[in-house]
Amino acid sequence: MILKPKGTADVYGQESLKWQYINQLIADLCNKANYSMIRTPVFEATELFHRGVGETTDIVTKETYDFIDRGERPMTLRPEGTAGVVRSYIENKMYGEPTQPIKLYYNGCMYRYERPQSGRSREFVQFGVEVLGTDDPLIDAEVISLPVNLLKKLGLKGIKVNINSLGDNESRNNYKNALVNYFKPQINELCPDCQRRLDKNPLRILDCKFDKDSPILVNAPKVIDYLNESSQERFKKLQQYLTDLAITYEVNPRIVRGLDYYNHTVFEIEATIKDFGTNNVLVGGGRYNSLTSELGGPETPGIGFAMGIERLILALDQEGIVLIKEPTIDCFIMYVNDEEKMVALILTNELRDQGYITETEYCNRSLKGQFKQAERLNSKYYIILNSELLKNNQITIKNAQTKEENIISRDELSAFLEKNV
Repeated sequence: MILKPKGTADVYGQESLKWQYINQLIADLCNKANYSMIRTPVFEATELFHRGVGETTDIVTKETYDFIDRGERPMTLRPEGTAGVVRSYIENKMYGEPTQPIKLYYNGCMYRYERPQSGRSREFVQFGVEVLGTDDPLIDAEVISLPVNLLKKLGLKGIKVNINSLGDNESRNNYKNALVNYFKPQINELCPDCQRRLDKNPLRILDCKFDKDSPILVNAPKVIDYLNESSQERFKKLQQYLTDLAITYEVNPRIVRGLDYYNHTVFEIEATIKDFGTNNVLVGGGRYNSLTSELGGPETPGIGFAMGIERLILALDQEGIVLIKEPTIDCFIMYVNDEEKMVALILTNELRDQGYITETEYCNRSLKGQFKQAERLNSKYYIILNSELLKNNQITIKNAQTKEENIISRDELSAFLEKNV
């Protein structure tokens, strides 16, 4: 027997209904905020992620699925969504469109070769948005509000936004120098990854999972103390906008995010979830004003976020939040002979065209077996075909709950269902 690859999952049955419900909620939320859906390739040139995500990130150094295609080109399965969206923005010259900013959302599979665990797979789905073409902190507040509203609509409690600012390039460079001076005398006390990061990207040390509770990291300089005046003013405006939107937030100087391209606003959104341990973070994102130019496009400010759908569903399950009721169908059409079967085929398609969820018999069950199948499908009405009644263009329809039966004309069926379903 061939099994699915480690770190992947089959989604079907009741579980697939949860995904459909969340996907529809995401689409409605984004459409109302005027975000257009974008779909980028599942694989891209490896260089895109090395330049976009960053050579020093764990994603690039440890986790990407890389391969050489038949044209001897290095390719990578996308590990995140932002780099591909920015590549598309540049390639399709979206910066030249008259309607700015460009507001996009995606909802698709990503791939990272990491140790599978609860809520974290090698193939996983991320929902995210990207806004390109404005540096106004007002859009930062809007981008943060989208996942907050989604989590609230899904029924999660204790939603809190943790925000920080990495400042502009001047502020960030000053902070990098301060970190190097601070960590250098004691770097040998930290893990090998942190030691490698000291010269390449010292901010990544603050994101270390192994040494996160070390007093060295706890007492490290805070980026907020190195923001220049303009960066401080920008950060204050964001906080005011979040307050105006009644979004609960906390300034958390430990947030730097794990990707190299962030500047100014960075944020994580958490919810109160039982048995999730210390990490209740469901959403992460931030601003990346230099990424477009680093990938060969014009200077273009951008901001976005991403959230994992598997982890979101796990959180909902942990909280006992039921997204959908027991699935039902409107009608099950029953028959016992070939003449009735032909009518069942026609009637099934007619009712589906009219918008009713309709099923019929496909496995040659007896009439008793068909009743059991209709019960399993939780059908609201049973339509029972009988050759003698069909001669007079009549059918029997039975209410599955009340057991009330009616013999009606086939021509009356649509009006009957419109009134009762």
